[in-house]
Amino acid sequence: MKLYWCEQTRAFRIVWMLEELGEPYERIRVGIRDGENRDDPDFRAASPMGKVPAIIDGSTRLWDSGAICLYLADKYPEAGLGVTIDDPQRGEFLQWAMFTNAVIEPAMVERFMNLEPKPSSYGHGSFDAMIAILERGVAGGPWIMGERFTAADVLLGSSVHVMDLFGILPDSPLLKDYVERCRDRPAMQKSLALDAPA
Repeated sequence: MKLYWCEQTRAFRIVWMLEELGEPYERIRVGIRDGENRDDPDFRAASPMGKVPAIIDGSTRLWDSGAICLYLADKYPEAGLGVTIDDPQRGEFLQWAMFTNAVIEPAMVERFMNLEPKPSSYGHGSFDAMIAILERGVAGGPWIMGERFTAADVLLGSSVHVMDLFGILPDSPLLKDYVERCRDRPAMQKSLALDAPA
């Protein structure tokens, strides 16, 4: 499996996911800021928009972090990072796995850009509503699916980590504790070390 990656991007999530799985992969840096490998035909085939992360796994090519995490969770069920399709919690797992890209990231843009919240117009609701829903989700913890760490935590935990780094995470004991549990995981620690600026 090839992972097209650049430090300090969403590709961090996929490094973390792959480290959690313990499966072999080749990490190929794509310099989204300096142009390194941007025109590599294999990369462009995997990522038509020229964005990272992207993976090539045999004939499979994916370039969305949520889709990649779900693909990997389903491909390696023995790792326990997914929820099988016949499990009653599958729907909840899918909803939380999509929450980062569908809700958290647009809400972060709202906050960064100092946009007026328009919960009835914005698909993500609002930043404050996103935080409240996420707090309710992790309240039953220690993980979003209760006792079980899953790919959804890789996606959500990476987002809470970024909100904390950029100083937009509200003073939330629930989310602060959650992100510290994520940061304590050896796979996340390795991913953070690999994510250091080049």
